[in-house]
Amino acid sequence: MVDNYQIFFRKIKYPRLEFRTGKLHLILPFGVDSESVLNKHRIWIKKKQIFIENTLLSAKNKKLVKRNEIQFKNIVYDLVGTNSQYLKVKVNKIFFRKMRTKWASLSSNRNMTINMLMRYLPKYLINYIITHELTHIVEKRHSEKFWNIISKRFANYCGLEKELFEFWFLIQKINS
Repeated sequence: MVDNYQIFFRKIKYPRLEFRTGKLHLILPFGVDSESVLNKHRIWIKKKQIFIENTLLSAKNKKLVKRNEIQFKNIVYDLVGTNSQYLKVKVNKIFFRKMRTKWASLSSNRNMTINMLMRYLPKYLINYIITHELTHIVEKRHSEKFWNIISKRFANYCGLEKELFEFWFLIQKINS
């Protein structure tokens, strides 16, 4: 059923399944049988595998942007300023670091952390991610209200989310 996977045993309560750069990782509590977990979640695993395969096919036509750290930070500061004004919100601080699973995040203190890997993205996707994070100041959860705010600026946000997956896989390939 599943050929390409790794098993990790940790001191945790519940099993977890993650796809990292297309490879399935089983994170299991000590003593849990991997076959039973794989069997229980086989439909979800198959759906994810198909999604990843399709995403990788779509990503073949994408080109990564080459920009240096200073250029990237200037774009981020500019977009945070513009989008903050539009949404009538304020960010406390902006931090930059390489993140393993997210493009960006926003803390409850309104500190924004930007994944340095975003520098390879086209500017319109950087703008979308920043707007997405700033919208969390207005609406914390991904509720209907949240997506209504997003859709006013990005009617095609579903397509942008798909494109972000494509770029994520592309970037992971060059950074692994």
